[in-house]
Amino acid sequence: MAVKAYILIQTEVGKAATVADEVGDIEGIVSADDVTGPYDVIAVSQAPTVDDLGRMVVSRVQLIDGITRTLTCPVVNL
Repeated sequence: MAVKAYILIQTEVGKAATVADEVGDIEGIVSADDVTGPYDVIAVSQAPTVDDLGRMVVSRVQLIDGITRTLTCPVVNL
């Protein structure tokens, strides 16, 4: 069973659209949308394990120019 997570992303001013496009191109990202509110982009991701999810966020998502902060929220099935 794959691990699904929402990645909440804050960006530099004016960078949300570019960041969403770049995040959306990463393998394992299902969707990435510009939003309003305290976060600028919300991405939906899937990975085989929590470790794979963490590696994707740290080594791929967080390295995109214009991202200032991320918050990863794994989905739980209650």
